[in-house]
Amino acid sequence: MKVRLDYGTAGLEVELPDANVTQVLGLRPAPPLTDPANAVRSALTHPIGCAPLSELAAGRSRVCIVVCDVTRPVPNKTLLPPILETLLAAGIEKQQITILIATGTHRPNLGDELDRLIGSKIASEYAVVNHDCRNETSHVSLGMSPAGVPVSLDRVFVQADLRITVGLIEPHFMAGFSGGRKLVMPGIASIETISNWHCPRFLESPLSQSGTVGGNPVHAESLAIAKMCRPNFIMDVTLDEQNQITGIFAGDLEQAWYAGVAFASDHVRARVEAPADIVVTSCAGSPLDASFYQAVKGMVGALPAVKKGGSIVIASECAEGLGSPDFARVLTETDDLEEFVEYISQPGVFVPEEWQVEELARVVRHAEVYCVTSGIEPETLANCFVMPAKNVENAVALAMAKHGSNASIIAIPRGPYVIPDPNG
Repeated sequence: MKVRLDYGTAGLEVELPDANVTQVLGLRPAPPLTDPANAVRSALTHPIGCAPLSELAAGRSRVCIVVCDVTRPVPNKTLLPPILETLLAAGIEKQQITILIATGTHRPNLGDELDRLIGSKIASEYAVVNHDCRNETSHVSLGMSPAGVPVSLDRVFVQADLRITVGLIEPHFMAGFSGGRKLVMPGIASIETISNWHCPRFLESPLSQSGTVGGNPVHAESLAIAKMCRPNFIMDVTLDEQNQITGIFAGDLEQAWYAGVAFASDHVRARVEAPADIVVTSCAGSPLDASFYQAVKGMVGALPAVKKGGSIVIASECAEGLGSPDFARVLTETDDLEEFVEYISQPGVFVPEEWQVEELARVVRHAEVYCVTSGIEPETLANCFVMPAKNVENAVALAMAKHGSNASIIAIPRGPYVIPDPNG
């Protein structure tokens, strides 16, 4: 059976043994919008749970528009022009508008990346700032969250009198779904705030998982912090397998986002008839599979589809290698993942980028992992608690040697964009 996995920009076609493949999981089709630009304008004038953006913009003097960084395929070139046109028509000058890139703990987006992210015209005509979580002077302290997290957010956002976020609702392996409150927390939060949120007391909950919102402590804390400096207006979209817009959800921070989550949930869940011995998956291709740090999301996303003690085969390009220097250092210097989780679970202990290593521990606790990538040398991969494989077919053969010739296989070509649902 030929299966095309999302991998880099070109994809990766692989051959899987027909007799062993029990399911290929994908998104439930949702029709793309026929006129997305007009749909954006309609969403701006008829938002969910708040006044139209034109009314909210009246009399404002300092606007901050938060957008995702290049690791998310948000169609900003479609979404931003109508937003900016609305602001200008309301009497706001271009120099009063700042576009703030929600990098979280990721690297800044510069040069050609800005053109790809928001378009060269917008990049040249408006102030564009990369959030820097490690620059203490660029944040404003807002006190403590209800759960005791010290909260500091980007000064540009806090000091604006009109705050807008533009994002994407898709499954998120910790927070249930992306978008909405995540543009603020962790998107524009300080490293101290992020480290106190991305920690075992939130992440080790069984409800801190893809597709789960109710009872999810990661989601609840992210929302609580976003409400401490609430966006006045959000715009989130959902996308199909070709990254075409299928829905636009604009308006109130909570009402619009929950409406988008309800829509997305209907289309991203795929029923799992029975967990398989082997899951073949991806990290959803470019831009998400840029590093091993991101690839962990694909591994975590596969967990509901694989038996305890089974095998995960993930193909992820990892063109940028392991990821940030902090992540690469903590990953390669860790000898025992469970000891590491125990160490960071101690009060007052924080290791930069610890959360993704903790998530990797969650994966290998459940299944072995074979990793297929062109961006990382096998010798390096072998020190990352996964087994390098030269291609997917080779990895599947190695896994079948362990589980037997009758081993069951589930393929998830779009990786973490699809939520395997054993209860569906």
